[in-house]
Amino acid sequence: MSDRQLPFQVAVSKTEPVEVTNPYSGESYKLEADALAVYDVIKGAEYTEDYDLVRKGIDWFLEYEPEAYMVLLD
Repeated sequence: MSDRQLPFQVAVSKTEPVEVTNPYSGESYKLEADALAVYDVIKGAEYTEDYDLVRKGIDWFLEYEPEAYMVLLD
């Protein structure tokens, strides 16, 4: 986690991994703090229709967290 370049400026709190559930499939995945921060930005950007941020976040997940992407964002 510590060496991963984030796709945009985002605050990452130092916390233990957090389990996130896909609201559509009900599947869950445990995310590290940096991945959780990126995920939260993606979900907020979807709501505000900022698809540039969504794409940057999804690209980051595909590179660093492909399993989490398949569970939470695909």
